[in-house]
Amino acid sequence: MPILDKFNLNGRVALVTGGNRGLGQQMALALAEAGADVALTSRDQARADEAAASIAQATGRSVRGYACDVSSTAETEAVVQRAIAELGGLHILVNNAGINIRGPIDQLTPEEFRQVLETNVIGVWNMCRAAAGHLKAQRYGRVINIGSTLSVIALADRTPYTSSKGAVLQMSRALALEWAAYGITVNTMLPGPFATEMNASLKDDPVKYKEFIAKIPLGRWGELDEIGGLAVFLASDAASFVTGAGVTIDGGWTVH
Repeated sequence: MPILDKFNLNGRVALVTGGNRGLGQQMALALAEAGADVALTSRDQARADEAAASIAQATGRSVRGYACDVSSTAETEAVVQRAIAELGGLHILVNNAGINIRGPIDQLTPEEFRQVLETNVIGVWNMCRAAAGHLKAQRYGRVINIGSTLSVIALADRTPYTSSKGAVLQMSRALALEWAAYGITVNTMLPGPFATEMNASLKDDPVKYKEFIAKIPLGRWGELDEIGGLAVFLASDAASFVTGAGVTIDGGWTVH
């Protein structure tokens, strides 16, 4: 098969959590541009519908928006079954939904720590569990979990986020072993600083922004549309021998 054909996602169905904005929406758009039909989730149905309509109009693909709280077992099971029923299957799962609560450990509450873990860790686990039966039965799947450069390095005042993203990387590695016999690959994308809503407080602070830039060899933050190429690669047959990997996309930040 010619190499470019291996990146073609025609006939595939992708489900992207947190796909209504930021990196999630860009990955959903990229997968649709590569030929996949896409389901995307948000906690808010209106925002999910808006993002889905925008991607459908831009790509001509079937795109559905669903409300889903990924920390809920019942809601994750329901959204997976709905995507399979309405789009005709599920081949690609992108676990992108996540939150970040920053602050010194003695100024954070246990509830805030749990809130981050419930979305960033339990949410990924719930979605993988909900999709497991379908992916194993068809003996094919591409699971992409969104970690962070903070899965492998650390910053002060980030105990909830770094704990959660380190767990996502290890969960992905364990699932890669668990599901290898079923033809399912599981990989983790590790984005560095991107200009998302989650990072607005850092990007808009000249001092903090300058500190981040000084650590990035390419000398800038990532643009949102730069996430799409890696997502399409890991979702495609071009990545058929890639599993259990943590792939950085950070302008060289973690090279230091």
